[in-house]
Amino acid sequence: MEYYHNPGKALEIEVAGERYLRHGIRTHFVEVGEDYLDLFRRYVVPVYRPGDWVAVSEKVAALCQGRVIHRQEIQVTWLARLLAKCVRQTPGRPNGYGLWVYRNYVNNAVYNSQFALDQEGRARVLWAALRAGLDKLRGIHGTFYRLLGPEVGGLDGFYGGDIPAYADLGIRIPTEPDLLCDQVYEKTGVQSYIVDANGLGVELMGKSSGITAPETWLTEVIRDNPAGQEEQMTPFILVRRLRDAG
Repeated sequence: MEYYHNPGKALEIEVAGERYLRHGIRTHFVEVGEDYLDLFRRYVVPVYRPGDWVAVSEKVAALCQGRVIHRQEIQVTWLARLLAKCVRQTPGRPNGYGLWVYRNYVNNAVYNSQFALDQEGRARVLWAALRAGLDKLRGIHGTFYRLLGPEVGGLDGFYGGDIPAYADLGIRIPTEPDLLCDQVYEKTGVQSYIVDANGLGVELMGKSSGITAPETWLTEVIRDNPAGQEEQMTPFILVRRLRDAG
């Protein structure tokens, strides 16, 4: 088999003294409501071997579950606009995040802010914003999303700088990701785990019960986000021990 990796990403990585290959499985551009199991059968099963793991972008899982919200569904309030003005560029954002793109992100932050208000309520959001402001004075970051939980912190979209198709679409986190991974294994025999990966880090969202590797290993083996952040169309990363790659 010919292994593929995206430009700028390494094919091999070493974790805990062992080397692994990360093969980017290319797909078509996945749309809302597609069959998740069919994607595995079509793209993953033909290259999968027992002993492999497959890391899956949470966007694909959520899109297949229909976990999206459209811009026109959100009624923006004055409070959302006020909260959006507090948006600041995340320290350590990858290079290339230019001024125009940043302004576009800030302009669309009103929709993320309104989603938070709709999801958690005005009182809870204001309390989180106050706590976040106080913590920021002490050099502590991330309080706002930590207090409001994964539904708010995990909303992605309303920003077409990386993928234009998502400019008017908010993608929520997948629901019951552990169960989803177990269903994939039951129907296809593929051991998979779902991650939220970007230039700032990797978060494990769910995994099949047959995967006994620790969370630190599962995230470390894709720490550089080999799937990419734009339109690489490699939402599945097959992880294989180099010694098993013959």
